[in-house]
Amino acid sequence: MTAPDPRPLMTRALDQIGALVEGTTADQLDRPTPCDDWDVRALLGHLVGVHRRIAHVGAGGHFADVPADPGAADGDPAAEIAAARPDVDRAWELGVADGDEAAVLDRVLTVPWGTMPGRFVGFGYVQELTVHAWDLAAATGRSAGLDEELAVAIEENAHRVLPAEPRGGPIPFGPPVDVAADAGAYERVVAWLGREPRPTFV
Repeated sequence: MTAPDPRPLMTRALDQIGALVEGTTADQLDRPTPCDDWDVRALLGHLVGVHRRIAHVGAGGHFADVPADPGAADGDPAAEIAAARPDVDRAWELGVADGDEAAVLDRVLTVPWGTMPGRFVGFGYVQELTVHAWDLAAATGRSAGLDEELAVAIEENAHRVLPAEPRGGPIPFGPPVDVAADAGAYERVVAWLGREPRPTFV
């Protein structure tokens, strides 16, 4: 089965992250986030690395060539992400007309979760960007403005690629968290990935 083209969703996920990072202020950098042991500063550093890695992988490189740890940012994360974005757009041929195919979609790429065609890798990065957008928004009090359709789009895939167990150790997610019956799509997705969907930061 051929997976759909992930690039329209990737564009939206990248745009959402870019806006959130741009709107993050210096006084928010030391706030905790839903990511264990990461404050906002560390999360922003990781996002810089993720953008660079998405571009590198899309161009056919191995993911391990580009660090995506919390120390990946050298200076201004918003500026570094903005600088990396054209490389992402070029490698993934983002912004082309709907329905146009791209070589990257069927190129075999290697990422932390396996080796597979680019259309599957692209969707994996949509999930990572969407969840980290929630992490950053939750940490800085901006969850209300998130693109709900992105969370809806990744929810089924999150359940498919990450079973309820085992978790922990080599699988860097905690056990699923129960949510209310009326929980929104972001709450459902992040709870499945082991995050507290309504965190209370001190």
